[in-house]
Amino acid sequence: MATQPNPPSPDSDGPTAAHRPSITTLAAARARRLAAAFLEGPVFVALVAVVETLVATALLGVPLSPAPAVVGLVAFAVYATDHVADAEADAASTPARAAAARRHADLFTAAAALAYGLAVAVALFGGPLALAITLLPGVCWVCYASDWLPTVGDALPGVAERVPRLKDVLLVNSLVVALAWATALTLLPLAFAAPAVEGSPTFAGLGTAVAPVAAVVFAYFLLRSFVDVEVPNVRDVRADREAGVATLPTALGVRRTRRTLYLVDGTVVALIAAAGAADLLAPVHVAALLAGVTVSLATTGLVGRVRERRLLGVAPECSYLVAAAALLLLG
Repeated sequence: MATQPNPPSPDSDGPTAAHRPSITTLAAARARRLAAAFLEGPVFVALVAVVETLVATALLGVPLSPAPAVVGLVAFAVYATDHVADAEADAASTPARAAAARRHADLFTAAAALAYGLAVAVALFGGPLALAITLLPGVCWVCYASDWLPTVGDALPGVAERVPRLKDVLLVNSLVVALAWATALTLLPLAFAAPAVEGSPTFAGLGTAVAPVAAVVFAYFLLRSFVDVEVPNVRDVRADREAGVATLPTALGVRRTRRTLYLVDGTVVALIAAAGAADLLAPVHVAALLAGVTVSLATTGLVGRVRERRLLGVAPECSYLVAAAALLLLG
C-alpha cells in the first residue's frame, strides 16, 4: 500500500504556496479587467467624441462652445443603449462588455436617457439648428439598431421581409453611422457659433468662407468614421454571420476588407493634402490629421493579423487622440 505524502507545512514552499497567485498578480489582473471594461464601454466612446469635436472646432476655426459636451453626451447615450440592445449578439465577440450590459441594463438605460436629455437641454441654448443636429444621431440609431423598422414592416402586410434593421444591410449600416457622426461633429460647432455671428440663427452668418472648410471636415469625419466602424467588424465577423448582419468582413473576407480600408484611408490622405494645398487647412492642421490617419493605417494593417481582438475595437478611436495631441504640440 502506497504511503500518502505529507502535506506541506505552513512554513514550507509546497505546491499550494507555489501556485497561489500573489496579491500583485491579482491586482494586475483586476486592473486589466477594469481597463478593458473602460475601453470597451460607452464612457471611453464619449470621451473620444469630445476630443473629435474639439478637433473639428479647431479645424473650422470657430469659438469653443458646448458642442463637445453635447456630442459626448449623445455618444454615451447612443452607445450605452446599443450595448444593452445587442448584449446577446455581442456575447461572443465582446463577452465582458456584453456581460456588463446585461448585468447593469437598467442602469445603462437610465444613464443613457439622462445623458441624452441633458444633451438636448444644452443644445436648446444653441438654437433650433443645434437641437436638430443633436437629435439626429438618436434618430439614426432608432433606424439603425432598434427593431422599429422591422416592427413597422410587420404592421404592413406583405412587406415585413423588406424592412430589415439598417444595421443588417451591407454598407448602409456603416454609412448611416458615419453620416450621423460626421454631421454632428461638423455642424454642431457651427450651429453653436451661428447665433453669435451678426445675430444670425443660420450658417449664413458665418460667411461663405467656412463652407469649403466645413466640406473638407465633413468628408474627413465621414470617411474616417466608416473605417472606424468596419475595423471592429473584423473582430465580430463570426457573431455577425450568425446574427445575419452584413458587413465588409462577412461579405468580402478579411483580406479584401483590409485592402478596402487602405483605399478609404488613402482617400483621406489625398483629401487632407489637397485641402492643405488649397489653403483650406493650415499646415499644423494638415500635420495633425495626417498623424491620426497614420495610426488608422497602422491599425488597418493589423486587421486579420492579431489575436488580441480587443485591440481592433479600441485602436481606431485612438487615431483621434493622436491627432488632438499633435494639434496641441504643434499649435
